[in-house]
Amino acid sequence: MSAPIHYRDATELAGLIRAKELSPVEVMKAHLARIDEVNPRINAIVTLLREEALAAAKVAEKAVLEGAPLGPLHGVPFTIKDAFDTAGVLTQRGSRLFAGHVPTEDATAVARFKAAGAIPLAKTNLPEFSYWTESDNLVTGRTNNPWNVARTPGGSSGGESAAIAAGMSPIGIGSDVAISVRGPAAFTGIAALKATHGRIPYTGHYPTALSHWWHVGPMARTVRDVALGYSILRGPDGRDGYAILPREAQADRPRIAGQSIRVGWTSEATFGPVDPEISAAVAAAAAQLADLGCEVEEVSLPFLGDPLSALMTLVTGELVPYVKALAAGREEQLHAIGKSIVAASDPSVSDFVAAGVKAEALRSAFAGYFQRYDVLLCPVNPMTATPHGAQEPVVNGVKVPWSHVMRATSPFNLSGLPALSVPYAFSTESLPIGIQLVSSWADEATVLRLGALLERRGGLGDRRPGC
Repeated sequence: MSAPIHYRDATELAGLIRAKELSPVEVMKAHLARIDEVNPRINAIVTLLREEALAAAKVAEKAVLEGAPLGPLHGVPFTIKDAFDTAGVLTQRGSRLFAGHVPTEDATAVARFKAAGAIPLAKTNLPEFSYWTESDNLVTGRTNNPWNVARTPGGSSGGESAAIAAGMSPIGIGSDVAISVRGPAAFTGIAALKATHGRIPYTGHYPTALSHWWHVGPMARTVRDVALGYSILRGPDGRDGYAILPREAQADRPRIAGQSIRVGWTSEATFGPVDPEISAAVAAAAAQLADLGCEVEEVSLPFLGDPLSALMTLVTGELVPYVKALAAGREEQLHAIGKSIVAASDPSVSDFVAAGVKAEALRSAFAGYFQRYDVLLCPVNPMTATPHGAQEPVVNGVKVPWSHVMRATSPFNLSGLPALSVPYAFSTESLPIGIQLVSSWADEATVLRLGALLERRGGLGDRRPGC
C-alpha cells in the first residue's frame, strides 16, 4: 500500500509532479490538512503560509501543464527553521526581542530552495537564539516529539525535525552549532546533514555571531532527500566568507582501484555513557557495513579529549557579549535560556585562546584519522529522546548533565567535519535511534552513500509517529 501524500518523500513528490501524476495543489493541500490535524499537539509549525503556499502551488501547477522548465523540487513544499530570514514573512527567532520582525530578504538557503521550485510552507520552532537542546521559547512555546509528546524533539532545530517526522513537511532547512540538526533528527527518526563547514552559506541566519561554528543543513525523512537538498544548497554565495569551496569541489582522497571503504566505529568507549540500545545499534550498523564489503574496525579516539568544553568556551566567548549588547535594557523579555546567556561571564582570554588551540589540535588529529579511515561511525545522541526539561538524565545507569546529549556531535562542529544523522532503529520504548556517519572535509558523498544503505535497517522500518 502506498504511503499517504504527506508521508511521501520530496524526491518522490517531485517525480510525481513532473510526471503529472500529482499536482502541486494536491500536494500542498495534503500537507496543510496534516498540519491542521497534528500541529495543535506538536507545535512544530509557528508561522503557517497557508494562502501564500496555495497560491504558489497553483502557479507551479500551471508551469507543469505548460511544459515549462522545472527545478528539482518543483511544486514541493518545504519548511524553514525560524532562525532563517524569509522575505516578507514573520521571522521571530524564538525571542520576544524579535516579536513581529519581518525581514526584507531571504536567507541564501531559502532562496536556493525557492529557485529549485520548492514552495515555502511554514516556519518552524526553535529555542531563543537557537541556543538550547530543547525547542521552547516565550513567543511560540514548546515543541513536542511526535513519537511521544512527553519527550522533547531536541534543539535547536527541533521544530523542523518534529514537523518532518510527523508528515507536516517533506523536507526543510535547519542549522547546527553543536548538535542542532543531527540531534533532533535522531530524536525524531529522520535524517539530517551537517556538511563541511562553509559548504552551505550561512548568509541570512540568526545569530550573525558564531558563523565560524554554525552549519546550515537539509533535513528530511530519507537520506536521498537530504542528498538532494544538499545538492541544491551547497556552493559559495559571494557573501559568506567561509563559503569558499567551489560548488562541485570534492575531497582529494584518491583510493586504489577496487579498495573498500574503510570504516572505524566506536560508541561507549569514546562517548560514554551511551544507552546500551544505541551502542548495539552502532555495532549492528558496523556489521552491516562489513557485510556490504566495507573494511570495518572498532577504534578508539584517544585524541578526542573534551571537545564540548572547548566548543562551549568558544561559543560563549562570542555569544555572551553579543546577546548582552542586544538585550541591554530589555533583559526581562528574555526566556530563561536568554537570561542565562546574559548572566554568564565572559571566558578569560587565556581560556578562550586555549579552547582555540584545542580546536586546531582536534582538526589535526582528525586529519590523521582520515589518512587511515574514510568514515567514522558512532552515535548521534548518547540517549533517546528525553522528557521535557530533563536536566540530569540517567544514561546506562549514570546520571549525566543535560549537555551530555552533545557529547558525540560537538567534535564535528569544532573540527568542521561533515556528519550525517541516519534514522536507523527503535528502542524498547518505541523511540527512534539514529546513527552518525562522519567523513573527511568535503567528502559528503561517502557518508550520503553509506547512509542510504543503512537507513532504517536496524528495525525502524516504515513505522510512523502515532500523533
